[in-house]
Amino acid sequence: MASKLLQIQSLIYEIRGQKVMIDSDLANLYDVETFNLNKAVKRNFNRFPADFMFQLTKEEWENLIFQNGISKNQHGGRRSIPYAFTEQGVAMLTSVLNSQKAVDVNIQIMRAFVKLRRYVLTQSGTDEQIAELRKLLMLYIEKNDKRVNEIIIALNNLLENPPKPKRRIGFYNEE
Repeated sequence: MASKLLQIQSLIYEIRGQKVMIDSDLANLYDVETFNLNKAVKRNFNRFPADFMFQLTKEEWENLIFQNGISKNQHGGRRSIPYAFTEQGVAMLTSVLNSQKAVDVNIQIMRAFVKLRRYVLTQSGTDEQIAELRKLLMLYIEKNDKRVNEIIIALNNLLENPPKPKRRIGFYNEE
């Protein structure tokens, strides 16, 4: 189960500030054709608002291919730009794909999302770690890439204006 969880975690990407999974990866996990998955979604489009599912832009898709080494020619190649499903969208797929495999896979996917969320919440980046990440970005990525510049600006802002610690309210034990 742990290897399946790791496989699923590797298929979760961050796009538009959201953790998402791509339609073709989900179709592969559910053991259905991407066309059939998307057809089922379109038949039930009212169940998938914009915060559950969205179609990538051509630029987002090309960046994802480039950054993650995704093959453009999966299963004979895509004819359309893929859809991305948020955690809620993936959960909604279970009701659209009425199969036990979809239910079983969705349980594993939900566990992967929860594990990722826990990991992110437990990581507290120190100033040194942020500075090191900034240095690595500057060394290995082209200077003219707009997205990289935005990341570097965000890291610099974090170093200059670190987030304020949240105040605890109520009783707690400091052990």
